[in-house]
Amino acid sequence: MAPSRRNKTVNTTVLLNRRSRGVTDAGTLVRQNMKVLRNIILQVIEKADFMKVWSKTSKSTIMYENGKIYFENYQSCYNCVHSEPQDKTLASPSDHKPSLLALTANNWLYRLSAETGEELQRVYLSSNHKFRYLGWEVSQEMLYVKSVQNKETPLARQAGITQNTVMHLAIFHVFPLQIVGIVEINKRVFGNGITDVVLSQGVLAVSYSNKSVKLYSFEHIVHRYMIESLMLGEQSSLLRGRTVGEAPFGIPVNIQITDCPPVLFEVSCSSNGVQIGGYPWHYIYTPPHKNHKGTHHICSLKDKTMATNGIQNMNCCSLESDGIFFHPDDSGRIIHVGPTTIKYVQPPTSQVTVTSSGRTVKRRFHQLDDDPDQETFRMVEYEDELDLLAVVVTNAEEGEGRAHIRLHDNQSGQLQRTIDLVELWDETYRHELFFDKDTIVHIEQKNTKFCCHVCCHVICIRSKL
Repeated sequence: MAPSRRNKTVNTTVLLNRRSRGVTDAGTLVRQNMKVLRNIILQVIEKADFMKVWSKTSKSTIMYENGKIYFENYQSCYNCVHSEPQDKTLASPSDHKPSLLALTANNWLYRLSAETGEELQRVYLSSNHKFRYLGWEVSQEMLYVKSVQNKETPLARQAGITQNTVMHLAIFHVFPLQIVGIVEINKRVFGNGITDVVLSQGVLAVSYSNKSVKLYSFEHIVHRYMIESLMLGEQSSLLRGRTVGEAPFGIPVNIQITDCPPVLFEVSCSSNGVQIGGYPWHYIYTPPHKNHKGTHHICSLKDKTMATNGIQNMNCCSLESDGIFFHPDDSGRIIHVGPTTIKYVQPPTSQVTVTSSGRTVKRRFHQLDDDPDQETFRMVEYEDELDLLAVVVTNAEEGEGRAHIRLHDNQSGQLQRTIDLVELWDETYRHELFFDKDTIVHIEQKNTKFCCHVCCHVICIRSKL
């Protein structure tokens, strides 16, 4: 049984005093710094609060990652470390090595410095396949690049030509960037009706048009079907002595699957797919049948038995469906987010209203649980370093969409404080929110226009005259 967590609060001044006397080691120092920052952020005082410091619009998608805001398809970068985001174009030389990986339209994979944009490495993938998508396999410290799917044309079907190849995956190790191999996904091995393929948690997950998902061990595939190990910048016999990763030959297919690998796991599910997590391992899915729409089933990965309280259904009536996922803090907990509820099943609301005079009024239509005129949960963001959950809540006041952020203790769920967002929140548009230590980044899309708002925790110190 895990020891109980102490709720004792240590004064920020005491923590700073300990740090100044050097009584903590490096790892403890980081934790103490985060405690200090957490205590400061959760204080609600007149001279310390979150303030909107910066906004910028764009005609192209805006992305946020690790304290950086990227505009113009990653051609310009703003650093959020300073009190206001600072513009740094992706062309300045630097010796810093945190990397940004970029895939170009002509099949080049670039590794750039995330600080300056300096080109650190470039790899040419292939002149035969159109690679378009980047995906991360974080637990294995790998990334994969996925090609577009080969579609069978009506003309080819009429001519009796069968297109067996569905797509290609190029898999890389990171730290440093090195090629694992390129594998072909084809119908002869994996069957017909393939709609998508992803790499996650060390498994190759293949989705099918019949609403089923099959999982295969990627480690087994590499060990059994790799015909040659490759090294970027070195020659390969598969390229007849040419260099791996250089144009125009790129990287050859060195993982050739000749028969169907063993299926580790298979489940029929809706288009939302299947999630795997927790300890011991469990999976969350929605059965593909119509009568199961809106429900989430939680089962053991070992034997598919239903977990206790394993069917979750909020019975909510809203424009957007509820969401459920394993908590990103690896505690094994599950967060279930609906328009008015988080982490517990919402009881059904009565459709009968009794007025103060005793008259019974029946509602003809269900009120939407995410109606803009009532308080609604929109998204949940976890800040791992501060161990806080940030819940975005909207509530229309006098026709204006307003939003605020509730900061909850991740362990107890207790509300710590509330932060109001200055800008209006229009639910008809797409929104993203990032909570990164003392910075809140809100990205919204209005038709073809994007806008980024940045709020920072600011402490104002004023001297008395």
